[in-house]
Amino acid sequence: MNIMDQKILSRIDGAVATLTFNNPERHNAMSLEMWQAATTALVALIDDPAVRVIVLTGAGGKAFVSGADISKFESERASADGVATYNAAVESFSKILYDCSQATIAMIRGYCIGGGIGIAVCCDLRLATENSRFGVPAAKLGLGYGMESLRRLMQLIGPQFTAEMLFTARQFDATEAAQMGLINRVLPESEIESYVADMAQTIAGNAPLTIRAAKRIIRELLRDGVVRDTRKCGSLVDACFESEDYREGRRAFLEKRKPVFKGK
Repeated sequence: MNIMDQKILSRIDGAVATLTFNNPERHNAMSLEMWQAATTALVALIDDPAVRVIVLTGAGGKAFVSGADISKFESERASADGVATYNAAVESFSKILYDCSQATIAMIRGYCIGGGIGIAVCCDLRLATENSRFGVPAAKLGLGYGMESLRRLMQLIGPQFTAEMLFTARQFDATEAAQMGLINRVLPESEIESYVADMAQTIAGNAPLTIRAAKRIIRELLRDGVVRDTRKCGSLVDACFESEDYREGRRAFLEKRKPVFKGK
């Protein structure tokens, strides 16, 4: 295990990497230092050519991320400069996660609140246990929730549920979260690790260039309903058809065997 910081842990197991928020005594609440360390750890995983899937999760089993560490507000977010620095760190991590070419999975246990929601919606897939709880309590704290974070949330659950979540500041259970489209699956606590592991291995075994192209096109289609970089999307699709992996996929199908993709 590569420990980038004692409160941010990263591990690589073959083609699957795991990034863990490790502040369980505070339900994995995030400080400025944790956001910065998480960004460093995430960039290292993204830059590793062996990594095809990144799983994000929280330590302790009681929370994914429960939001900002309120005990740090006076030292980190009491001034305009402090707020700007903190928000920039959050958005830096979020943008890097959202834009990375690898498939990303949020494995959610327990509380996924505030900044935890922000992290989860930057992932491609979200799987949660039955006891998970979701919410954005900004209105109970008097703080503002940024435009980019709201945009990403609204793209998933629509304006009506986004308004309900922000205006009421209440917590939603896993069934409600699934109904509104915030999460892909609700699983028993005893099954989520094996389910996520199987899903990650399945994705890691598929053609990386195909996944990269699909992910980029999905992201472009979500840009306010306008595809802004059709040339780039087209080149990624063309790269799939020109790749060794495409030839390998055809051969494996004809030979009735599992393909071995190399991402080139």
